[in-house]
Amino acid sequence: MKRKLTAAIGIAGMMVSIAACGGEGGGGSDKGADAKELTVWLTVDAQNNWPELVKAADAAVKKKHPGVKINHEYYGWPDKNAKLDAVLATDKAPDVVEMGNTEMLGYMVKGAFAPLDQAKFDNSDAWLDGLKASVTYEGKTYGVPYYAGGRVANWRKDVAASVGVKSAPKTYKELTAALDKIQKKQGDKYNAWYQPTRDWYAAMSFVYDAGGAIATESGGQWKASLSSPESLKGLTEFKNVVDSYMHGDKTKDESDRYIVYGQGKSAMIFAAAWEGATAEDPKNDKTGKLKGNLENFVMPGPSGKNMPVFLGGSDLAVPVKSDAQALAAEWINALTGSSGQKDLMAKGNLPNNKTDLATLKNDPKTAVPATAAESNWFVPMAPGWGQVEKAQILQTMLQSIGTGKKSVEAAAKDADAAIDKVINTK
Repeated sequence: MKRKLTAAIGIAGMMVSIAACGGEGGGGSDKGADAKELTVWLTVDAQNNWPELVKAADAAVKKKHPGVKINHEYYGWPDKNAKLDAVLATDKAPDVVEMGNTEMLGYMVKGAFAPLDQAKFDNSDAWLDGLKASVTYEGKTYGVPYYAGGRVANWRKDVAASVGVKSAPKTYKELTAALDKIQKKQGDKYNAWYQPTRDWYAAMSFVYDAGGAIATESGGQWKASLSSPESLKGLTEFKNVVDSYMHGDKTKDESDRYIVYGQGKSAMIFAAAWEGATAEDPKNDKTGKLKGNLENFVMPGPSGKNMPVFLGGSDLAVPVKSDAQALAAEWINALTGSSGQKDLMAKGNLPNNKTDLATLKNDPKTAVPATAAESNWFVPMAPGWGQVEKAQILQTMLQSIGTGKKSVEAAAKDADAAIDKVINTK
């Protein structure tokens, strides 16, 4: 998914009228089961990449409910939430909305979405852990995972071969040994591993691999835990990577990583699965050598296991103001159910469940992203998490560590203090 996933936080103004609605709905009740019209908001990804899947979901619902009218509206990611916030303040809310999975939390906290009966959705007992977490708040389900995209390692086979490495590493020790050889041969101005310092998705993978966490919950309260011994171990290894292999600007984030990779001064990235393919696109490949020379592989973790990865993706939710909640839930299941997942996988997406994911592991073309996605993590589902993201607390910590402004311990302690101030605030 070529977008930056950020938590939805600017929605307080439209919540006064929503709070009055309250109540159960969607897949949790029969409210709107006999509705004659349904309005579905999706992003342009569906419009451009799998319109036939949307038509199939429409047909399934219309077959069961003859005469129902289904309206579709499509939005780009940058402007979607502003439009949604505006309409949720009125009485004309859509019945189904697509959300980035880290956008869900702010809306669930404020009561914008109707609770759903998870059991009514195909493969819900096998939803990927990170995706299930994104639609769950205080023990209730408020959305349905739609599809996902994971993170993988990607490196230049030609550069690896130039130092005698003919196959992708299976262990972290093999990886660092190969990178050490590459770094020595290429020199200090080359990035054996281009790892942007502010990339908190990658850094937190090291934290979770070491047994740490951004924050933990006890008795309904969340507390930051970046200063725990386990988290510090992960952050220290992340710093080792940046110090050893990343010789670019250590104040940057990952937003243009694929562009930097395409410039030919880096041997490896740990990134969203689409970034390698985008780097080798002739528009971005400034070397003319990347096509056929890039290889995805499962990122090994220092723990000896596969590195846990952040799963980006989309969820579908039913606004609490919808008058067609039950019908909306049926449409969501038609789109995200078993047949829909097969279509989404055919388009290069990861499925929302472990059962379908297992089938991708058996195909050499999809084995790497599918295997990588099995071990995954998600952000703390705390009421104030949106404020943590808005304040860029993790990015600030990582930049301080990467530039040497602060020690790992001092930066983590300061980040914990900043997180604790807001993480339990609705």
